[in-house]
Amino acid sequence: MEPFREVLTAGGHRNSLGRSAEVLAAVRADPGRLDELFACIGDDDAWVRMRAVDTFEKLVREDPERARPYLGRVLGDLTRSDQPSVQWHVAQVLAVAPLTAGQRRRAVAWLVARLETTEVDWIVAAQSLAALDAFERRGHVGTAELVRLLEVQAGHPSASVRRKVAGYLARVRPAG
Repeated sequence: MEPFREVLTAGGHRNSLGRSAEVLAAVRADPGRLDELFACIGDDDAWVRMRAVDTFEKLVREDPERARPYLGRVLGDLTRSDQPSVQWHVAQVLAVAPLTAGQRRRAVAWLVARLETTEVDWIVAAQSLAALDAFERRGHVGTAELVRLLEVQAGHPSASVRRKVAGYLARVRPAG
């Protein structure tokens, strides 16, 4: 297979995942190529970044331990990205990654910062809420803090985000 950057550049419409399934299969077959994939998340081309981070997130979801060697860069380089498709995949990775206590504090702070405003991309908001909900369920975020952020996001312009907020609020504040 050609270099991942070339594969991730080619195929499909610009806003599609293109040939990323081929990269996913290649890393599954040869885990030694995960570094090559991760490097593509820092590419100059936004579509390559999007396809690479999507593929990385899928691999981490399958086996969260895959994230461990990359967590410093995820919490450093990737959390500084202003690209929504990178941000929402970072939220997904953080929700399942094997974080140390310090990494978890950084992850929660980053997620909270996404949710302090309704001027955040709707998918970033939805995935950040899902990750923060996972942290709250594990006892790493207080319910009051989650509720505060849910109340902020209840005013999000996206109906999808507002529906998700309603579901989370129903879980943390059951009708009684």
